[in-house]
Amino acid sequence: MMLLKVINAKYIDDYKLQLSFNDGVKGIVDLKEKVFTDHRSIFKPLQEVEFFKKFIRNRWTIEWQNEVDIAPEFLHKLIIEQHAKARNKV
Repeated sequence: MMLLKVINAKYIDDYKLQLSFNDGVKGIVDLKEKVFTDHRSIFKPLQEVEFFKKFIRNRWTIEWQNEVDIAPEFLHKLIIEQHAKARNKV
């Protein structure tokens, strides 16, 4: 099984990021729900969109200044689910 890596990440708007993975999967993820429903205090700064925008791409995934990162597998799953929903609407 291939280890997933975010190979490209770009801020779109609000809490949306355009991501590309090393397995060829690409898409936009909306992390607003994750940021506002995860009650761990470490996620609180991400609720400020200006802070959220300032992510970096580390070796595997995206990360913020307060050392919060989101597993690439979780991000990948969100994109796959989004693609499946889009196909079902057609």
